[in-house]
Amino acid sequence: MSEYAVVNPATGETLATYPTITDDALEGVIAGADAAFRTWRNAPVADRAAAVRKVADLHRERRDELAAIIVREMGKPLEAALGEVDFAADITEYYADHADKITGDQPIDIDGEGTAVIRRTALGVLLGIMPWNFPYYQVARFAAPNIVIGNTIILKHAGQCPESAAAIEAMYRDAGLEGVYTNVYASNEQAAAIIADRRVQGVSVTGSERAGAAVAEVAGRNLKKVALELGGSDPFILLSTDDLDGAVQAAVDARLDNTGQSCNAAKRFIVVDGLYDDFLEKFTAKMSEAKVGDPFAEDTVLGPLSSLTAAERLAEQVDKAVSQGATLVTGGTRDGAYYPGTVLTDVTPEMDAYGEEFFGPVGVVYKVADEDEAVKVANDTSFGLGSYVFTTDEEQAARLADKIDAGMVYVNVVLADEPGLPFGGVKRSGTSREMGLLAADEFVNKKLIRIGA
Repeated sequence: MSEYAVVNPATGETLATYPTITDDALEGVIAGADAAFRTWRNAPVADRAAAVRKVADLHRERRDELAAIIVREMGKPLEAALGEVDFAADITEYYADHADKITGDQPIDIDGEGTAVIRRTALGVLLGIMPWNFPYYQVARFAAPNIVIGNTIILKHAGQCPESAAAIEAMYRDAGLEGVYTNVYASNEQAAAIIADRRVQGVSVTGSERAGAAVAEVAGRNLKKVALELGGSDPFILLSTDDLDGAVQAAVDARLDNTGQSCNAAKRFIVVDGLYDDFLEKFTAKMSEAKVGDPFAEDTVLGPLSSLTAAERLAEQVDKAVSQGATLVTGGTRDGAYYPGTVLTDVTPEMDAYGEEFFGPVGVVYKVADEDEAVKVANDTSFGLGSYVFTTDEEQAARLADKIDAGMVYVNVVLADEPGLPFGGVKRSGTSREMGLLAADEFVNKKLIRIGA
């Protein structure tokens, strides 16, 4: 896109526009990031950690301002926006707290005399291409570990998030990290040029399959490391429970978080026959009750989708599913960028909806006979990001955790992400891990140092 803009999805009003960077200015950014890397990589680990900790502190100091920005930019309900800022601060602080661990030498036992260690060292300038659905959280989990390691960051945010992008850059600048972290309003063509530049050593993208494939193609042509965090259609499997109401509430929470616009939200609800009818009745009632409204209002559960286009796309998916034979149990009526909690049943493998990701508050409910069929339906997707298993049988939970093709399995719990827990998937959901200690291994030279006796 040629221009970045803040368009309030609740009203459709364009609040601000930002021109893309010129090619000459972009050359200066790349040169500056490369020059900063030459110094930053040699800074003491304690100094790097202290600077990153200051960024976490600034998230907390500017919490209300930061949250209001993303309510305007992409319609996130205010309470959720405040929670996202808090989580971004916690993630950033986590890497400051663990700086010694993620940069420390790893000894290796050897047969001969002497010693051997793996020493983790920075690679250089990295490009981050970030999505709109979690403007602060997504950046934190990419930037914080890599800056602690000693890499420098050029960040291309989503076109509808220029104000939050500038606010993030301001925090890094005010923490003394100018040049170490730089925001650019770059076009897709300019992003490709950044990846191709020999001074840039890798790229991380969080977004759609299409975006990931396009970035990976450019990265591959230029022999650059690429980390991909893409879409998901996570299964929520219910096989047994002592608390059906609690399981239903967990299912609703896992579907409606961020107005349903989360890659690792539960999207397919796979329920054993004996619980199916009661689950569907209760799930439908709660999805119907979720209040749609002003994202600044305290009692709003579902704000607008991120844009009118996003809402239109979701409505088209639901309408097509119904036209192909799916049953619309509740919802399904768009109002501008707003879309209500919606439930579909009777979706079959022949329908487009069976293999699609619904990026909004739409839940598809499936009835299965037993554990084996539940696993079959859960794995019958091109995605493999997260998954949720609800059962009272510990052995069954362990079996399913092994059988499900996903990067993450949560048992009897939802919305339980933490800074120390790695995030990522398999199949078409991506190729990397973010958060936790594993995030610090994505863009690092694991250098062997072998010393004789």
